[in-house]
Amino acid sequence: MSEAVTPKPHTLFEDAQGLVFGALICALGIHILTSAGLVTGQTAGLAVLIGYVTGWSFGAVFFVVNLPFYALALARMGMGFTLRTFIAVGLLSGFTLIIPEFVSFDRLHPLAAAILFGTVTGPGLLALFRHRASLGGVGILALWMQDRLAVQAGWVQLGFDAVLFAAALAVIDPLLVLYSALGAFIVNLIIAVNHRKDRYIGT
Repeated sequence: MSEAVTPKPHTLFEDAQGLVFGALICALGIHILTSAGLVTGQTAGLAVLIGYVTGWSFGAVFFVVNLPFYALALARMGMGFTLRTFIAVGLLSGFTLIIPEFVSFDRLHPLAAAILFGTVTGPGLLALFRHRASLGGVGILALWMQDRLAVQAGWVQLGFDAVLFAAALAVIDPLLVLYSALGAFIVNLIIAVNHRKDRYIGT
């Protein structure tokens, strides 16, 4: 029989590079998404939608929208997770303000944008998860409701996304909403296949 391997915690440097990488690549995904006029699910999708309606920047809206969820994160996940999540959200918000100054698209089909968004953002979220952080928001609320109200977290997130995409129909073209749903599906598929504790040893 093979000897059990004891996972070693990430060092401070490893956590730092993981948060920067994850936030940066997710910010690139958001830039691709918004450049094509698409939306996504969860808190990021809410911030994108608010940005379309108001003209406010995604970064500022996303940072503010996440503020109420940190209390839940602290109670549910602890100080370390909450602090890393706060940093990740701050980095993402900042990067989404900077990237458009250096990256633009002369031609970007919405279908390609949806696929690229999904394939870029999925690994970015995985990096954050594996360094014990997240992008906050609805996922934390869903876990809290599961603990307190015995409502499955997955159903809470699914319900939120259903309402969000329905609201998006009033703001953007239905075909763009369909492309957006594809992008969100790709993100969730990447996470479902790759974010597995039985296969990932590090903590």
